[in-house]
Amino acid sequence: MKKFASLLVLLALAITASAQIRGYNIVVSVTPDHQDWNYRTGEKAQFVVNVRKSGTLLPNAVVDFEAGPVMYPDTQKKNVTLKDGTMKWTGSLKQPGFYRLKVTAHVDGKDYVGLCTAAFSPEQLQPATKCPADFDAFWQRALSEARQNALDPHLTLLPDRCTEKVNVYEVNFANNRPASRIYGILCVPVAEGKYPALLRVPGAGVRPYGGDVWTASQGAITLEIGIHGIPVTMPMSVYENIREAALDGYWESNLDQPEKNFYRRVVQGAVRAVDYIASLPQWNGRDVGVTGSSQGGFLSLAVAALDKRITFVAPVHDAMCDYEIALQQKACGWPHYFYQVKNPDPKKVEGARYYDGINFARRITCPGWYSFGYNDEVVPPSSAYSVYNVVSAPKTLSLYQMTGHFWYQEQWDEWENWLLQQMHLR
Repeated sequence: MKKFASLLVLLALAITASAQIRGYNIVVSVTPDHQDWNYRTGEKAQFVVNVRKSGTLLPNAVVDFEAGPVMYPDTQKKNVTLKDGTMKWTGSLKQPGFYRLKVTAHVDGKDYVGLCTAAFSPEQLQPATKCPADFDAFWQRALSEARQNALDPHLTLLPDRCTEKVNVYEVNFANNRPASRIYGILCVPVAEGKYPALLRVPGAGVRPYGGDVWTASQGAITLEIGIHGIPVTMPMSVYENIREAALDGYWESNLDQPEKNFYRRVVQGAVRAVDYIASLPQWNGRDVGVTGSSQGGFLSLAVAALDKRITFVAPVHDAMCDYEIALQQKACGWPHYFYQVKNPDPKKVEGARYYDGINFARRITCPGWYSFGYNDEVVPPSSAYSVYNVVSAPKTLSLYQMTGHFWYQEQWDEWENWLLQQMHLR
């Protein structure tokens, strides 16, 4: 009996350990009447809202909702009771852009949110960002300055991260000054040979990095970099402390002084990462791409524009694009420098142009894969679509309309497959 009781206890523990929390029982869905979420200007988008509990409509659901152009809703309602748990809404735009209906249900003291963002003639969207006359000279000067320093690379093998197929290293090399370093995780196939390469640039924040071991296992050199000039293998607590102190709000540093902007060093370092890849004896000397999401989407645009060795680019929900359109009361890219700013500093507006992804996108010449979602509340779909519209190089648009500032598995799989195809590994 004791053995049987012990077995039951162990079984109960195993079941408890394997249990997972997944999603919510209360779901707010907002759906349009066009499957692709796309409309022509002047058309009417019909939205259906459902508040469900256990998959069935929840009677007398109480909701707040707002509707209108993204970031500038013109309708707001509070404490609306949906007798049958459902409602309909109609929205339209007379100019190209995105219209969003966002609904918040209040159930048992908790809030549940659903939203849907309809596109109106998005292929006609054009950015407001102007390009400085000396944009190219500014960046040529910045890269020339950085390249006056020898790379001076240092490699440290990370045995615990290595696999049978891939050697994994922490690497650092000189950026714009000898003591200003870029750190990253380099993954190189173990087998001797020449390989294509992929540079992965990071989203915003301060964190450690694990490197792209999987892509390397498919037969590519991968380099994932950090941008803050600190090692990328320290405990998470170190990054949390730095994020709340020295690097708090780093994206707002010296916006009015382009030569001192925080991202000047970052862009220099990202291009220097291509220099480093090109120095590796295992690189095939031909194929090298760059990819990243959010802040990494912006950096992907910048590297592809500034370094013509890049043969493919894949930005995902690219941030830091079309700041200036906020001056027209339209949705602007993260970090939303001029959103609802009545009298912005002209020097900041001018300074931001050197770091606007739009001006880099205009200069891209290699093939690209561009992907984002309409429901993104960090990077508005209008800025991401404007980026795509100004690119004149060969390009593929992959929309996952319902995504916010995150990925769906299918999107991730498509992205990986496209990257491998560009490296002739699929």
